Amino acid sequence: MAAAAAAVGGRYFCTAGRGLEPFLEREVRAKLGATEVECISGKVFFSTEAAPGELRKLKCGERLFLLLKKHAALAVCRNKGKMLHDIKSLFIEEAKYWWDVLSIWRSLHGCEGKKDDVSQENPSPLKRKSEEETDTAAKRQKTEQVGETVSEEHETEAGGRRVVPEDCQCESETSLEGSSKSSGEKAIANEQLNFSFRVSCRCSGAIAKVVTSQEIGRAIGVALMKQCGWRADLRDPDLEIFVHLNDVQSVVGLPLFRLPLANREYIKTAGLRSTVAWAMASLAAISAGAFVLDPMCGLGTILLEAAKEWPEACYWGADISDSQLEGADVNIRTAGLMDKIELLKASVKALPLPSESFDAVISDIPFGKKFKITKDIQVLPDILQEMERLLRVGGAIVLLLSHDLHKRMDDITECAERDSPAAISDGTSESTTAKALHADENSSFPAFSSSFLLD
Repeated sequence: MAAAAAAVGGRYFCTAGRGLEPFLEREVRAKLGATEVECISGKVFFSTEAAPGELRKLKCGERLFLLLKKHAALAVCRNKGKMLHDIKSLFIEEAKYWWDVLSIWRSLHGCEGKKDDVSQENPSPLKRKSEEETDTAAKRQKTEQVGETVSEEHETEAGGRRVVPEDCQCESETSLEGSSKSSGEKAIANEQLNFSFRVSCRCSGAIAKVVTSQEIGRAIGVALMKQCGWRADLRDPDLEIFVHLNDVQSVVGLPLFRLPLANREYIKTAGLRSTVAWAMASLAAISAGAFVLDPMCGLGTILLEAAKEWPEACYWGADISDSQLEGADVNIRTAGLMDKIELLKASVKALPLPSESFDAVISDIPFGKKFKITKDIQVLPDILQEMERLLRVGGAIVLLLSHDLHKRMDDITECAERDSPAAISDGTSESTTAKALHADENSSFPAFSSSFLLD
């Protein structure tokens, strides 16, 4: 019952995009008063007494889980049967253990019935706009015909597959009959008959070379059906069980909310990933009364995230594209931030704004990994010069850069340092602080890069 006891104490973990773990770590400490914080690649573990409503306010995390089990990595052997047996042993507990876990989960979930107060749509992770517009109806129809188990919720921005064990239905019926007959309490039997679940499994490293996520999920699913009398349900389960096995550790958790934390109800059309936009805005140290500019705002995601988190500042967005500005305007109206964010059509090379009028400039430079470096990169020095012109003394520039673009930026600043000795001074308030996020070459999420100074 150690896991259940830990759960009562409020032990959680939250998944994060690669490079965003430090931001999430700071956020859980600041917003939730979290203790026992442990930060590893892709996850942040922490303890808190915060209520679910406060947990929902996390902006830099992907999905939030109630932690059930956390063990060292399983010993890997070539025998697939033994590996599956060892994995299933993580779940072999008395039935009372799982009902206790469910009681805790429901208490945190704020529900006694089947669903909570959030949308019942599939809790697969947010995707970029191009991915979101795929035919979800066709996906669901195809999924219903598949007879396998489930794989995990998100790997950066790629959605994981979820399928049901092919032997679930017949085995579930058999095990449920046995469970009902052996149970002396009809209420418990009915609960078992009505309670559904699915397993979301993510497997990586050495263990993935022996068994697949589908095989692991199937084995766990069948074991839980026999043990607890639950039935498998891919599309609309009462409970999702998350399993992540790799070379570092084995983790089991229950998602607290049906939708990812990264799902922003106030963003109608997705652009830059919301978690990344929030992290960028957090670097700018926005204060009350500050003026903040995104000179290449696109659909306005950075401005939306900043205005929601720091509403006492004033925000401006510029873009040369009519379609992008139209999308940004729709997002701003959806978020109810018309009085906080102003938009204008203008080129980033010549913005019709007075010099030294902004305390922060934040932007996702639209070159590099997503857009590929083209001849347009030649205007980068002009863009940086215009940003610096608009910035007040002591202001901050925060940019999202690809690795290639980050190297170009280093070259530009090195040239500036050679041309202007003041640019390599002691970094007093007379200089402008610039911070960069650069996209990891193996991930669509950014990794934090060192700061540099512009004269």
